[in-house]
Amino acid sequence: MQSRKNLEMAQRIALLAFACAVTSIFTACGMPGAPQPPSLNLPAPVNDLSAVRTGNQVALTWTMPTKNTDKTVLKGNITVRVCRNESASTSCAVTTTLQLAPGANGSFTDTLPAPLASGTARVLNYSVELDNRKGRSAGLSNATQILAGKAPTPVTGLTAEMRRNEVLLRWEAAPSGSSPAAIRLVRKRLSPPAQKPGPQNTTQGLLAPPAEPAERTLLVEAEANTDRALDADIRIGETYEYRAQRVARVTVNGQTLELASELSPPLRVEAIQEFPPAVPKGLAAVATPGENGAGPAIDLNWQPNTDPDLAGYIVYRREPGASGAEAAWQRISPAQPVAEPAYHDDHVQPGHTYAYAVSAIDLEGHESERSAEAQETAASP
Repeated sequence: MQSRKNLEMAQRIALLAFACAVTSIFTACGMPGAPQPPSLNLPAPVNDLSAVRTGNQVALTWTMPTKNTDKTVLKGNITVRVCRNESASTSCAVTTTLQLAPGANGSFTDTLPAPLASGTARVLNYSVELDNRKGRSAGLSNATQILAGKAPTPVTGLTAEMRRNEVLLRWEAAPSGSSPAAIRLVRKRLSPPAQKPGPQNTTQGLLAPPAEPAERTLLVEAEANTDRALDADIRIGETYEYRAQRVARVTVNGQTLELASELSPPLRVEAIQEFPPAVPKGLAAVATPGENGAGPAIDLNWQPNTDPDLAGYIVYRREPGASGAEAAWQRISPAQPVAEPAYHDDHVQPGHTYAYAVSAIDLEGHESERSAEAQETAASP
């Protein structure tokens, strides 16, 4: 009788152990709890979709999510449906389907069909939708809008002329009868050209500018009705690439959007300084008596030059003749250009009159004309 009870007890313990092993994936053994629902594996919707139309192409960019809607980590490639709708809609009119990895930077360029690239301007909506392996989605991304319709006429005949510390850009006027459009100039800074060997490249100049961004834009408003623009914010010694496009602003349903033409072919410009610096102004000479046994001197000063590639100044002197004959100009400053707009000449003879002039020189060795002269007589003992 006792052995039968022991057998039944052993069977109950075995059944309990089996049940514990089976249910351990849902709850701790001996601690009852409701089983968790399985994950739906729906990728979280994209929330940073953006679109830019250039000519008849629309560039879309976005960031792929890394997790599902239930915060579990996504694994494997995700099906992306790119949607293009001519009206606000919660459905997806599929343009193309892509396969992208979680966390990837998504991009797609959509070429507009002829009906959408012609006619009057109207709103076109883009969105993307992410599907799981069963074709189910958590919904569309944020919607982004561009303008369908005929784009402005592309810019033609873009040329550049290097001027003193600036670039003059010109282009052909739009065909007669075209709608008013602004001109957007896109400037990209390329790698600087190879520098020439020599001491002129060992300095950044007295007024070295701060670092500039790699890309900038210049907008010439439609009201200006001009075929040219000046880019005065360049850096001598750098190489730039310019492209241009016409941009029309259209208001649809109270929202102002841009409709831009294709970008013109790139135009490469090397910002080489072919012009000498400005001529120094305001030269003044003042005689000073000798002190502590030193001989007399003449101090010079002038207005500072503001050229960004200025290397310094050169000081010249001559002695006017009493009979009207004048000695030739001689350089009295050292081989290295004078850095500051001032100079101390202590190689003068008491009672002699001297004439002075100053020129400016840039990093490439271009020298300006001499300034207006200033005369002074050295102090007598």
